[in-house]
Amino acid sequence: MDIVDTIREQIESNPIILYMKGSPNQPQCGFSARSVQALMACGERFAYVDILTNPEIRAKLPEYANWPTFPQLWISGELMGGCDIITEMQESGELEKLVKEAAVSEES
Repeated sequence: MDIVDTIREQIESNPIILYMKGSPNQPQCGFSARSVQALMACGERFAYVDILTNPEIRAKLPEYANWPTFPQLWISGELMGGCDIITEMQESGELEKLVKEAAVSEES
């Protein structure tokens, strides 16, 4: 499978997925750490991909998403954005609403 197909499949099969540096337990940059904290505060499970251990994804995802930086949060197949946007969404309450909706739709 081509790397773009892998990325597409990850996004389609995970209602909430964070492409980040490191893991939720050991983020490897401050932006990834803040993004994980915002997501964890929503209280739902989410998938993640460590781009540091997946160099092909790290190289191709910015092109696929038309978004140059990491982390990248995808909810229900749609790119939400990076750390600043995730933080703003958390502060406004929008992030928790979207995360809860995505988690509920996965269960049904």
